[in-house]
Amino acid sequence: MNINLDQALQTFIAEARELLQDMEQSLLQLEHAPKDADQLASIFRAAHTIKGSAGLFGLDPIVSFAHVVEDVLDRLRDGQVLADRNLIALMLECNDHLVELIEVVAVQRSTLAAQALDHQAQLRQRLDSYRQTQASVPLVPEAASAHATWHISVRFGTDMLRNGMDPLSFLRYLATLGELLGVVTCYENLPAAAQMDAESCYLGFEIRLLSEKDEASIAEAFEFVRDDCRLFIFAPDTPAQQYRQWLQEMGAEAAGLADALVHCGSVTAEDLLEPADAVSVVAATAAPAADKVVVENKSQRFIRVRADQLETLIDLAGELITASAGAQLMARQRADENLMEATSVVAGLVEQLLDGALAMRMVPIGDTFNRFQRVVRDVSGELGKDIELLISGADTELDKALVERIGDPLMHLLRNAMDHGIESPDVRLAAGKPARGTLRLNAFHDSGSIVLELLDDGAGLNRERILAKARERGLVGATDPSDRDLLNLIFEPGFSTAEAVTNLSGRGVGMDVVKRNITSLRGTIDLYSEPGQGTTVRIRLPLTLAMINGLLVEVAGGGFVVPLDVVHECIELPPGQRDILHQRGHIDLRGEVLPLVFLREQLALEGSVARRENVVVVKAQGQTAGLVVDHLMGEHQTVIKPLGPLFGSLRGISGSSILGNGSVALILDIPALLKTLIEQDNQRRLGSTGHSSITRNAI
Repeated sequence: MNINLDQALQTFIAEARELLQDMEQSLLQLEHAPKDADQLASIFRAAHTIKGSAGLFGLDPIVSFAHVVEDVLDRLRDGQVLADRNLIALMLECNDHLVELIEVVAVQRSTLAAQALDHQAQLRQRLDSYRQTQASVPLVPEAASAHATWHISVRFGTDMLRNGMDPLSFLRYLATLGELLGVVTCYENLPAAAQMDAESCYLGFEIRLLSEKDEASIAEAFEFVRDDCRLFIFAPDTPAQQYRQWLQEMGAEAAGLADALVHCGSVTAEDLLEPADAVSVVAATAAPAADKVVVENKSQRFIRVRADQLETLIDLAGELITASAGAQLMARQRADENLMEATSVVAGLVEQLLDGALAMRMVPIGDTFNRFQRVVRDVSGELGKDIELLISGADTELDKALVERIGDPLMHLLRNAMDHGIESPDVRLAAGKPARGTLRLNAFHDSGSIVLELLDDGAGLNRERILAKARERGLVGATDPSDRDLLNLIFEPGFSTAEAVTNLSGRGVGMDVVKRNITSLRGTIDLYSEPGQGTTVRIRLPLTLAMINGLLVEVAGGGFVVPLDVVHECIELPPGQRDILHQRGHIDLRGEVLPLVFLREQLALEGSVARRENVVVVKAQGQTAGLVVDHLMGEHQTVIKPLGPLFGSLRGISGSSILGNGSVALILDIPALLKTLIEQDNQRRLGSTGHSSITRNAI
């Protein structure tokens, strides 16, 4: 059966990756709690599900290796082997190898590379040593593991063939769990030939299976189609009365089912003819283990959506907002109240549509954070350090596009903290600290942004060494920089204070890339450090890269958007004092000095100055300033359009947006503008006569 097989295989690959990721997290948790039955069950279930699903597709290399892993996990679950650090390390390596086997399927390679095959052979040999280990606790009596006869009733969903699944593949897999004693193909749902759809499935099976497996293992054979099939599993020695009760519940299907039960050998015709009044008594006294399992829960259904399709939906919703704004503008120009009301309703619905599409892209940051548990375990062992990673705010949600791109910067910061920040156990003990170092990852929402924090309790940054290195490279003058500016020097290209190069860091490559990557996400990064106490890295990111709520302003006839989350207030520039304030560079705002950024001059825009100008007070990265603009045009929901590679290095501009009248408004990068203001102020204080605008710097 080849109908949509690729689609079904891609679904298997995606689900297998998720299962292996969960399996890794459970193994890491098991290392700290070796007797945690829930974690053991989760690990075994993941391996078993992957083996079963791979068997449906005939992926024998995955099935074969997963079976060996499952066997060791079964012994671990039964207490025949212990979950010590060595076994956990082996299971983590097996998890990595299963990931590699899945990737072979994903890229459609025929086999593993020679090196990977050698590694697999070594893993099998190490696993076999655990499989041959004799139990340290009394074994379950042989009678309890004897083969028993089960009855399975399954009716597949009509979309099964369209989803690329073959009904016969389930029979083939069940045959690996035991012996098929009887199989009856049921087609009571088959319509007349004229109404038949060749791509729809109308089949089902009544199966008698001889197996030593338990009920959960048999049910997991149908895991891949569980939400789209009707499944009943009857335990061995189920009373005939219970079969009769089930037939009564099945209504019109009862006659065909009764015939199938007899043909399978699960019951006899005489069993089904016993008096009906005994059914309720026997059913009431039947053990729970003999009850049928009904697997038909469709209340929680999820579908997978390709990322590019979701991006297209968001782009179209953004275009709708632009078109809607144009329609509203036309309605106002015509002064047609009915049309204005209609366009207002449409605009509200379009905004809800865009908000809903954006909400579909929001995912918890916890999945990214949890992946670092393995990194901390492996790297700390490589460094000979004892380091623990604590996570908080894992349920904080942000745009999936941000989650995918923030992983690498966080990885580098984490490895850098373990290598340079946290001391070795003996040094920590000598300093009166616990031998185990602590890393903390935290996430929370703040003022329309998301803040990610990485904290360590290490030695902190060495300010003297940073200052010496900065002077050696000519990055600072005779005057010592502020504490914040000094710490941020480590983000300069090639800047490193490491005394030795390691496999992890020390080459002066990486921290500048971290900052550049975060800046490309319209984010900021700051450092805070206390000698002997540790270092905090704080990253601030927008919630989404697709749109922002902004304040639309006009300067020299052009539109500009100021992100609303940095706008503090708006005031009017004192009339008649423009030249004085431009020369002074600041204004007195209720007793506080407010630096001014005259956007007309800063962006080198031409045109006459407005008679009455306004000041937009913005605050970002702990800095406050006032943007001098001509007119305030009101709030504007802005769909961000990238500027393209030609303008990628333009300082002070982060993107563009199309207004309702078809004109383009540039989105201001407030942190970059404030940084430019600080640099120009420093130049003036140092007596520099050079002056450059954002636009000239970019060109």
